[in-house]
Amino acid sequence: MLLFSPEQLLSHPLYQQKSVQVYIKRDDMIHPFISGNKWRKLKYNLLKAKELGKDTLITFGGAWSNHILAVACVAASAGFCAKAFIRGEEISNPVLDMCRLFGMELLFVSREDYKDKEKLFNGIEEADRSFMIDEGGSGTEGARGCSELVGELEQQYDHIFVAAGTGTTAAGIAMGIAQEDKKSLLHVIPVLKGGGFIADEMLQLGANLQQSRLHPDYHFGGYAKVKPQLIQFVQSFVRQTGIMIEPTYTGKALFALHDLLEKDTFEKGSRILFIHTGGLTGLLGQLKHFQD
Repeated sequence: MLLFSPEQLLSHPLYQQKSVQVYIKRDDMIHPFISGNKWRKLKYNLLKAKELGKDTLITFGGAWSNHILAVACVAASAGFCAKAFIRGEEISNPVLDMCRLFGMELLFVSREDYKDKEKLFNGIEEADRSFMIDEGGSGTEGARGCSELVGELEQQYDHIFVAAGTGTTAAGIAMGIAQEDKKSLLHVIPVLKGGGFIADEMLQLGANLQQSRLHPDYHFGGYAKVKPQLIQFVQSFVRQTGIMIEPTYTGKALFALHDLLEKDTFEKGSRILFIHTGGLTGLLGQLKHFQD
């Protein structure tokens, strides 16, 4: 799949006030259903599955998971069968309905059973011909795919911002910065409460954290949790820029960037890159927060 992910200069009163340039890496434009970091994290998983002669992809996620939808779409595109274990009670929503439309079989399991993914995988009839992709595409193959983003960059940046759920994307970008010998400082915004574990995940995946900084205080209560301040920020940014973001990942990371700008964290003249990690279909489950 060819990548289309331009670097776009943003116009915003805050950036002018603080005398910085802010660009956005539009990974959300890669594909309507396999967008953002999803394609990057799936690329080498798919290649490995093909090398091993597997014909079925097995993965895991929640009911509004962008990752689940991406796997459903990429499986249909690449000739794989696909199954997903969905955490929680059986429900129907637009994301899961699209997964079914792509031909994915959905298996709903209790939150307790969901904790043992290896047991779930080994319990399926076709386990011997299946390839397991962890929740969110996390793992070494995912980090490898994300590392390639840095080599695509058309210019040098002093700072790079990215949201983090599992740490795989952040680890890959940190590895890419080292591989490309960039001077950029990577700012990682965990979207879960207690996000300090992201640093450990990045280290386990082989990233060097010397050029990385974690900002763990922008989770707004936890994963997929929101507060009025965050909702107002997302709404304002979308209306001012025409670029859609959502409150689970990109909204929190952009809020962090703006807050740090307000606090004069960066030198005047700094060039900053924000990585749009996609995930916009997850917005369907958050639209209720934007109803006036």
